[in-house]
Amino acid sequence: MTTAAIPRSTRLVGYACALGAGCLWGTTGPLSTALYAQGETLTGIGFWRLVLGMVGILTFSATQRGFFRIDPLGWLLVGLGGGVLVALFEVAYQFAISGAGVAGAAALLYTAPVLVALLAVPLLGERLTSLRLILALVVMAGAGLTVLGGSRAGVTVATTLRAGVKGGALAAISYAGTTLLARYAVPRYGPMRVLFLEILGGIVVLGIVLTLAGHAPAPPPNSGAWLYTALLAAGTVVAANVLFFNAAKRIDAAPTAVAATIEPVVGALLAFALFAQRLTPLGWIGLLMVVGGVAGGYLEEAHPDTRS
Repeated sequence: MTTAAIPRSTRLVGYACALGAGCLWGTTGPLSTALYAQGETLTGIGFWRLVLGMVGILTFSATQRGFFRIDPLGWLLVGLGGGVLVALFEVAYQFAISGAGVAGAAALLYTAPVLVALLAVPLLGERLTSLRLILALVVMAGAGLTVLGGSRAGVTVATTLRAGVKGGALAAISYAGTTLLARYAVPRYGPMRVLFLEILGGIVVLGIVLTLAGHAPAPPPNSGAWLYTALLAAGTVVAANVLFFNAAKRIDAAPTAVAATIEPVVGALLAFALFAQRLTPLGWIGLLMVVGGVAGGYLEEAHPDTRS
């Protein structure tokens, strides 16, 4: 079903879900920065937040009959393929946060709408309107300005800016792939099944790869680290993804990705309040461009007849 055929009320609910997911994801950088101060490793944060997130999903699944009745294609495509994307994201994004700062990492992540807008055409049959392309390019340019004007104050793990930019680029690729996969899989399996398969796959892939690489994920070192990890799991793994997948059911992949770009704004404000990670005027201009992309996407969904 194309966006034009979806009722307006349904599309607006979808956009609200995507914005809510972006706000929750905006807490990832500040909570991860707090975890660095507690002695948690870059590779361990992602693994353990997925494990705790899986506990929440299994609690939900206990009330759903037939929850695990998933066809082999689902296990292969979403479990394995989605699991690889999730595993890549969990490691890459931590390097982005420690290397480019909270706002810079989140902004780099949201170059993904450009990839989504382009790839959704051949893979999902979605239309690449001129407005969608412009919004995606505005968001990408804003992300670059945010990185240039960003700060790493409060980050206790030493990672170079180059490593941070590479991590942000890999996280963006993973996020774009997850967005496209969600658009295909959520209507077939439902949000919670897709989330279950992707997180399970991510846990398995991370456990194997990190162990073989000599970086087996150690448990959080103290109660404070466990608390921050639990908050990450509840907010950024379970709640945010449920909102995001519900958005993917209601609107196309490209506007879903653009709407969630509210994340760098939330992340930047929290990083400023908690860790004094300031942005230069150039960085704030970049964030305003991201906000402009989000607002433009909302207007496009609210008034579909005006799209070119």
